[in-house]
Amino acid sequence: MGNRDDIDEMSSTSATVLLSILKLIDRYDLYGQVAYPKHHKQFDVPEIYRLAAKTKGVFINPAFIEPFGLTLIEAAAHGLPMVATRNGGPVDIHRVLDNGLLVDPHDQQSVANALLRLVSDKQLWVRCRQNGLKNIHLFSWPEHCKTYLSRIISCKPRQPQWKISGDKTEHLEAFSPSESLRDIQDLSLSLKLSLDGEKFDAVGVLDTLVTEENAMKTISKGLLGVNEKLIPNVCTSGFPTFKRRKRVFVIAVDCSSASETLEVINNITEAGRMKVQENTLGFILSTALTISEIQPLLASGGMSILDFDAVICNSGSRICYPSACIDEALYELPVIVDTDYRSHIEYRWGGDSLRKTLVRWAASVNDKREGKIIVEEDDSASAPYCFSFKVNDPENIPSAKELRKLMRIQALHCHVVYCQNGSRLNIIPVMASRSQALSYLRVRWGVDLSNFVVFVGENGDTDYEKLMGGVHKTLILKGIGSRSPKLQSGRSYPLEHVVPFDSPNIVQSNGYDVESITGALMNIE
Repeated sequence: MGNRDDIDEMSSTSATVLLSILKLIDRYDLYGQVAYPKHHKQFDVPEIYRLAAKTKGVFINPAFIEPFGLTLIEAAAHGLPMVATRNGGPVDIHRVLDNGLLVDPHDQQSVANALLRLVSDKQLWVRCRQNGLKNIHLFSWPEHCKTYLSRIISCKPRQPQWKISGDKTEHLEAFSPSESLRDIQDLSLSLKLSLDGEKFDAVGVLDTLVTEENAMKTISKGLLGVNEKLIPNVCTSGFPTFKRRKRVFVIAVDCSSASETLEVINNITEAGRMKVQENTLGFILSTALTISEIQPLLASGGMSILDFDAVICNSGSRICYPSACIDEALYELPVIVDTDYRSHIEYRWGGDSLRKTLVRWAASVNDKREGKIIVEEDDSASAPYCFSFKVNDPENIPSAKELRKLMRIQALHCHVVYCQNGSRLNIIPVMASRSQALSYLRVRWGVDLSNFVVFVGENGDTDYEKLMGGVHKTLILKGIGSRSPKLQSGRSYPLEHVVPFDSPNIVQSNGYDVESITGALMNIE
């Protein structure tokens, strides 16, 4: 019935309810037996509950549907038995508290009988009151947290595991579910958990730990994901080398041409080695290209994939670790695929049904242009978790936002990324992206992201803005980046509204030559 000044000023629904109650009071001559305050403050509410409990009353919530029923918990906390609807949240509340009766709100006689039973049966009323007071702690915040976290940790986790081999596990413990449970343990709430038969305790972690040797088992050959072979004796002692680096440069600059890409990579590596000792500096390459495209690109600039500690490719749907331990005479690409990451990103991945939908979408786009090939599937750039399309006319295809919405309408969840100056479209899992790949590396290997410096351009692929901000440092190279206005047309807000350019973690350079990059690095804490 709410607070009000004038019934005529209330909403039509509220006014109708209030007027109907006033008519019922008048019809049954209930004056002096019903209270309907015109105004009440929040601090008045507990007193109303206490008054009802002191006079051996009952709290009733006869809503047709009640999503949760917070008022039922408030009443129980004051020792007031309840009569509540059996439709919705009160069913779960009653199962825990057992402090009243549930009724069909459409059955008036059932409601009346429940009320009469509670006010006339003193033993039942006392039992409901005591049950409510005894069990109400189960709806306290600490108990809720304990229940919530226990449900999470009892689920079989997707990769990665929360702890890795070796002695560098201290960074992971603060971010594992068991650490949150330690806070609950401090509140003297004991908790015993189990996971597929393996033992946990309230402050511990999984007894059986995953090792690096088990995590790194596959190698890509040719087109990544098409022909992966199991390596029986992979050298994993150096994986991943960036764990031991004092500073890691993540090169995620989206350039318009291959020559520009090589120039930027060379300038960043040279500037970095001028500022940081070579053995303490690591490099990660983050790109929309495939591994099979990256290898010849680097070779054309006199570089090797072995110059990098890790490669995030296919717009963040694949993580690889270069390894000199692999015999290049037997395998074309000296990289090891992170199969844990592959397991992690397969969540809600549409697979072949998504690919077929995208092929039909591409055909419809081409049909609208009278058969002109605007967009077409690119098998050479595709992978099991990245469907790639060649865009021949970037100005005549929908934005990433519109395409993502189209997939969502068909219950297909994915990330849509326009890259290579709008000439390529990558469709990747919703759990994958270049920014999420960095978060994965932090969890999987226990690295400190504050030691990472992510290099991006002023513009870039449609996912580049998500690489800026966070605990890592970001260095924006002015004058570089994809220049197709179509790439950012789906953004209806200025970039400064989502990127904290005034943050000390974000630095901008005057250009992308070695001198400009070196000067910008001096401003990074």
